[in-house]
Amino acid sequence: MTTAPIPPASLTVDGTGLLCVTLLLRLRKAIDGAEAGTVVHVIATDPAAPLDLPAWCHMTGHEYLGPVTGEQLVYALRLSADARPTRPDRPWHRAGH
Repeated sequence: MTTAPIPPASLTVDGTGLLCVTLLLRLRKAIDGAEAGTVVHVIATDPAAPLDLPAWCHMTGHEYLGPVTGEQLVYALRLSADARPTRPDRPWHRAGH
């Protein structure tokens, strides 16, 4: 997680009302084909999101930026050029595993 101000989103994924499992499916689909460096804001109401999103970023290699200041239930990440791919149907598993 960075301590620098979080940049505005290039892409927003709305996971309102979704459990993290479904949120990760939606997030993975939304970022498919997005360019490295893209800042993604994720709206997440699941109480597990503050733990699951950083863990998913760590697993994939994307940069978790943290909660967006002034925005309730919004978290930010930056897509990495060398991210490890995940399975389309199970984004909590790396591809090939």
